[in-house]
Formats: sequence, C-alpha cells, structure tokens
Amino acid sequence: MITAIVQFKLPQSITLDEAKEKFQGTAPKYQGVSGLIRKYYLFEPDDTVIGVYLWEDREAAEAFYSDDWRQFLVDTYGAEPDVRYYETPVVVDNTSKEIIVEAA
Repeated sequence: MITAIVQFKLPQSITLDEAKEKFQGTAPKYQGVSGLIRKYYLFEPDDTVIGVYLWEDREAAEAFYSDDWRQFLVDTYGAEPDVRYYETPVVVDNTSKEIIVEAA
C-alpha cells in the first residue's frame, strides 16, 4: 500500500466551514476511484490544505495524479499541489477492527 500526502497553501484565507463546504463538493469525485482505499481532507488554520490518500499501490496513485487532476486543484483551490509518497506496510483500522498488512 502507498500513502500519498498532497499539500498546498491556499492563495487566500478561508474559514474551516468554507473549507468543509469545498471538500464536500469535491468528495464525490473520489468515490469509486480505482485503487483508492481511503481519502482524508485536512485543513490547517494557516490555510494549508492536505489530502491523505491510501492507495492499493503506487501505480494507481501515480495514474490518478495526472495533469488534469492538477489542473482541477488549481481551478478549485488556486494552488499547485505538492505530492509525496510513502510505503504503508501496516494499517490499524479500528472501525473494521482489522490490522491490514500489505501483501508481499
């Protein structure tokens, strides 16, 4: 599994409620995406937006973060994203009461 951290700074200040509204508007775009297990939207008071994505593998993540996706972020938020990848060998999921270990 791969965790991708996508981060960008908003060009203008917005409130947490405004960020939540934008996030809810874009969330359906991520439903049913091939290889995407989970996505979290994070917001910091300094107007930093962070997306945390858990992917089945790096290939799925890299395929998703296309030029069109980057343009969507620029059009929606006015900022170019920074994408970083991390190997994710183990996930603890307290909702499903599972410890998920990446297959070898």
